[in-house]
Amino acid sequence: MESDSTFKKTADFIRNSATIKIFSIGILVIVLLIPIAMVSSLMHERQSRKGSVVSEIYQKWGYSQNITGPFFTVPYKSFYKDKNDKEQFNIHYFHILPKNLNLSGQIDPMIRYRSIYEAILYNAKIKVSGNFTIPSPQELNIASENIFWEQSVFSIGITDMRGIEDNIIVKFNDKNYNVGPGLKTTDIASSGVTSVIPLCAADSNNVFSFELNLNGSEQIHFIPVGESTFVNLKSNWPSPSFNGAFLPTTREISGKGFTADWKILHLNRDFPQFWEGGRYKVEQSSFGLKFIITADVYQKSIRVFKYAVMFVIFTFAAFFFSEIINRHRVHPIQYLLIGLAVILFYVLVLSISEHINFNYAYLLSSLAITLLITAYSKAITKNKPFIFTVFGILVVLYSYLYIVLQLEDYALIIGSIGLLLILGTVMYISRKIDWYSLNKEKDMTKS
Repeated sequence: MESDSTFKKTADFIRNSATIKIFSIGILVIVLLIPIAMVSSLMHERQSRKGSVVSEIYQKWGYSQNITGPFFTVPYKSFYKDKNDKEQFNIHYFHILPKNLNLSGQIDPMIRYRSIYEAILYNAKIKVSGNFTIPSPQELNIASENIFWEQSVFSIGITDMRGIEDNIIVKFNDKNYNVGPGLKTTDIASSGVTSVIPLCAADSNNVFSFELNLNGSEQIHFIPVGESTFVNLKSNWPSPSFNGAFLPTTREISGKGFTADWKILHLNRDFPQFWEGGRYKVEQSSFGLKFIITADVYQKSIRVFKYAVMFVIFTFAAFFFSEIINRHRVHPIQYLLIGLAVILFYVLVLSISEHINFNYAYLLSSLAITLLITAYSKAITKNKPFIFTVFGILVVLYSYLYIVLQLEDYALIIGSIGLLLILGTVMYISRKIDWYSLNKEKDMTKS
């Protein structure tokens, strides 16, 4: 009989101990890390799926464009002696960049859909003009008779040739030249168009102009090959992201679009105006812009999901303190179901936001989970203060997360202040709880 009584007291202690309850809640949080990891994997899988679908659209329309040039590629003889001490020569190439380069254009982005996914495409109409100053043979350190000026190749680097919409006609010194695909070398650009335009070393007035009509996707970049490079772009897209090695010197952004101007000198980059072969990598100086969709549902869903563990802990803490204060016990299985409901919120946000506006998806999902957990609280206890406490805490938590989500630039400070207020609230609520007397009070209630 004595052993039965001891066993019963031990069982009652384990069942009623606040410390044991906290420990069991901690175990449940660890267990819930498994479905949390599964939801995280689902989000990244959907984001990856979007990336593959968008890539298919880009492939048919044209990828991001990087415009390099124009520049001249000029062949010359390079002599050497073979093993028999006979003089031989190879054909090498040197490259000449323009003295002044002006680019101005209108970029018209558009959104194309495939299934539930959207991709940003654009059409760019760009006018290019400028002039070349031909270096002397002494500057090139090449004898003039070894340079094939008549075989000089006018080159324009274009990363995705599929995006070319119209024929490109180069006007050079009042003469028109058609271009063909393919570059003479890949020293400066990997792909593009060329035209053989003879040069004269004595002629310093080498003026050119042409127009590009290009399709592309997501972003457009330029290489500042001019000794002075000026770029002016206009678009009706309201949310550009300027990136690359140089930012605009001036820009204006509004709800109707943007205008941006760049001015880049040859002193701002790490390559000269002419050189031999491929000793310089000009792509490191590329600059331009990216067209972004500010309401990317996957980025926002992943940002929201970063708070998943914290929400589970806070929701469990709300139920635990409601247990302590209102004297209504909640079984660990019920905690587990509540935790799964909190995690389900993130799945709902992701799935609904793929079809409607993210803010509406967040509102519907948070409302659904709040009502579900509140109704469940009413089912497991008839205590109205307990039910209203749970409902109020969930409303505060989801409202707080929504505010943090909207204030992206201030998310850290708002999050820190919010955590401080929550900790302060918990400390205030629990300040008069005598944790050591909880089991005694329960024993007295039983007796």
